[in-house]
Amino acid sequence: MAISKAKKDTLVSDLTALLESAKLTAYANYQGLTVADLQDLRHAAREQGVKIKVVKNRLVKVAMNQIAVYKDTDTTGLTGQLIYAISDSDEVAPAKVLAEFAKTHDALHLLGGFSDSGHALNEAEITDLSKLPTKDELIAQVVAGLLSPLNDSVSALAGGLSGIISGLENKASN
Repeated sequence: MAISKAKKDTLVSDLTALLESAKLTAYANYQGLTVADLQDLRHAAREQGVKIKVVKNRLVKVAMNQIAVYKDTDTTGLTGQLIYAISDSDEVAPAKVLAEFAKTHDALHLLGGFSDSGHALNEAEITDLSKLPTKDELIAQVVAGLLSPLNDSVSALAGGLSGIISGLENKASN
């Protein structure tokens, strides 16, 4: 069933807005996934703040041409049945969501992506990105690293104080 020109214009407009605010866009071939699988992927992506789009590649190219950053981006990899994962808040989450889903669904194959600076990412680069910790995980690691010396000092002082107090109590009772 053909899509009307008005519907295509609306899709391109929505996609342009999404891509303009995107920190990372990752795409994968999804040929062979069931509708239930796609619903599971959308649910998993939504929990990570990632939007999943199944759109004709030609419409994605049109939307990218309307954004200055993406005008010169190489789009030759946009062929076949592709699903797009887009995040406006995390530079790693789209790749991570698709890669995690691909671990349990052989039909999904991570192919590439686009950075917010318009750089086209190949399969190896997007796969490497998917292995990085998310922004929240990095923040947690930094906070844990910063708090570690403080926690060690408090533990040492608490152990030392209890030893001093019990020593004083023993002296007072003698």
